[in-house]
Amino acid sequence: MANNFKMVAKTLFGFEEILAKEIRKLGGGHVEMGVRNVSFEGDTGFMYKANLCLRTAIKILKPICSFTVRNENDLYKKIYAIDWPSYFEVDATFAVDATVNSENFKHSLFISQKTKDAIVDKFRAVVDRRPNVDIKFPDLRINIHIQGEQCNVSLDTSGSSLHHRGYRTATNIAPINEVLAAGLLLLSGWEGQCDFLDPMCGSGTFLAEAAMIACNIPANINRKQFAFEKWTDFDEELFQKIVEVSLNKTREFHHKIVGYDKAPSAVRKAQENIDNANLSEYITIERKNFFDTEKCNDGKLHMLFNPPYGERLRLDMETFYAELGDTLKQSYPGTDAWFITANLEALKHVGLRPSRKIKVFNGHLEARLVKYVMYEGSKKRKSVTNP
Repeated sequence: MANNFKMVAKTLFGFEEILAKEIRKLGGGHVEMGVRNVSFEGDTGFMYKANLCLRTAIKILKPICSFTVRNENDLYKKIYAIDWPSYFEVDATFAVDATVNSENFKHSLFISQKTKDAIVDKFRAVVDRRPNVDIKFPDLRINIHIQGEQCNVSLDTSGSSLHHRGYRTATNIAPINEVLAAGLLLLSGWEGQCDFLDPMCGSGTFLAEAAMIACNIPANINRKQFAFEKWTDFDEELFQKIVEVSLNKTREFHHKIVGYDKAPSAVRKAQENIDNANLSEYITIERKNFFDTEKCNDGKLHMLFNPPYGERLRLDMETFYAELGDTLKQSYPGTDAWFITANLEALKHVGLRPSRKIKVFNGHLEARLVKYVMYEGSKKRKSVTNP
């Protein structure tokens, strides 16, 4: 369509395929996967919807210009040539974020500064005044990405990272990123098809994201603001319509979502976050030590959790992971048990063979998302009779 334009959704390593699937399902066109990003096309309404609904996107960028740069003067001239007064007014504030992977340019901060200078000088030449920079709360955030000699200039439609959902005000040690949590849930096949348990729930992020997936609640419905709301062409009526239509697509959920944690402080924080997300009717949080529990239902159970890696919490990892495996084996038949860990050595002590092992990253830590299928009773083997 004539009103469609290209956008780029940034994501975490390994989530490109599930993000592409999300974008297609939402209605995006010309979807193409890159490394830690997915490009697609849509109109202004779809830009609003992508920010509101995508669970595995970190940012939605709107590219406005692309060119070759070989040195700092090259960069300055080509940034200066852009018609910046058509994108924001001189009384508005702006900020520049730069990502650089190039032999010619070594420092992203220098690129940000050079870009800022070119934009300010452009305004001075056109309106004889300069806009101010506001690093924390700008009216327009500009993204510069240099790969080799290729420079892409984009407008940041999201603002702060989309993992800032708006519901999590209380956190514990080593909280899991909301986008990472949603992506792991989707990788594990969670769609709300049965009961769900996070036996080490911490601040409740898996629980909240699991409930929103199960009920098809927009991922960022609790977020206070998106960057595009400060743009001069922001269509508030259209945005409210997008919100209304998205909320009308929520669905009923007829199973249980339960979280355990042995720390009273974690239980309190998790409950606070679940209340903030308006998800209390779907989620129950209990103070329990997972190693003292057993499966509460007769049907299928989907489990996903983030056990300690030994990075920030000091534990005997070998014993801990062995006990984790014993608890699953003895007390959780009929369960698909998934967890993420960056302690690949400790993983060897679970004592069970994983049926899936997926490479992911938790922040800077290389990790594995592993799946253990706990069968009802003993796993029956087919007997082979020789003729």
